[in-house]
Amino acid sequence: MMSSSFTPPKAPGAGVLDDVAVLMPAYNGQADIERTLASFREDARIHVLIVDDGSTPPIVAPTLPNMSVDILRMAKNGGIERALAAGIEALAARGFRYAARIDAGDLTVAHRLATQRTYLEGHPHVAALGMWTQVISRDGKPLFMLRPPTEPLDIRRIRFLRACLVHPSMMLRLDAVLAVGNYRDDYKAAEDLDLFLRLMERYDCANLAALGLYYEVNEGGISATKRRRQIQSTLRLQMRYFNALNPFDWLGLAKNLLHLVTPYQTLQRVKKRLYAPRASL
Repeated sequence: MMSSSFTPPKAPGAGVLDDVAVLMPAYNGQADIERTLASFREDARIHVLIVDDGSTPPIVAPTLPNMSVDILRMAKNGGIERALAAGIEALAARGFRYAARIDAGDLTVAHRLATQRTYLEGHPHVAALGMWTQVISRDGKPLFMLRPPTEPLDIRRIRFLRACLVHPSMMLRLDAVLAVGNYRDDYKAAEDLDLFLRLMERYDCANLAALGLYYEVNEGGISATKRRRQIQSTLRLQMRYFNALNPFDWLGLAKNLLHLVTPYQTLQRVKKRLYAPRASL
């Protein structure tokens, strides 16, 4: 149950971000949460919902200037998929229109929320909007840059060949997310790809060609600790949506089969070599 301190969005026109909320699922990591939220810089008040997925001790809402932070506490640790679904439902019930994703440990750029909201307001058929992402180490060292395609058609074409949508950089249209069934736990550790594929059946997904996020490589994160499960879920999704006439679907299938047998650290080294010349903070 959400605490009474939560500030609901005001009437339209009262503030450019009153219909936007930052959505952060979290399991422990109090210091990372505080560091991530402190990175937000906007000209309007920022609303944040942390979904505490059974942390011990429970997450405490940090007090930060120009920011309203509330916590939705899950009864027990049930995984990021259920935490995200609960967060989406809670925000929609309180009248928010957009949810901006970020994870504890990541850092955002100034005015990211206003930039994404402005784009979505002008492109009503886009249900999910991401941004380019700088991947950094735990100590802030730049590792490589992610510059996924920006146009919906390109994203659809190579959706399985590469990660076209960086989950913590996304702003989601809440009514569209609910219309396609919200986050699900059918595809463990690949809940983002599952959602994006369902969104792309009825809407568009796009990216802005601008830096929006500093993504921290976390050896304790899902991509590392649940990597095999994530790849298996991705392969199941690839088979469900496979288009034999799209050569990029074949290439994506081959790539993920290779990932299944390649150690995580080896893949990280390959990415650093491929993208390091273009990396910059």
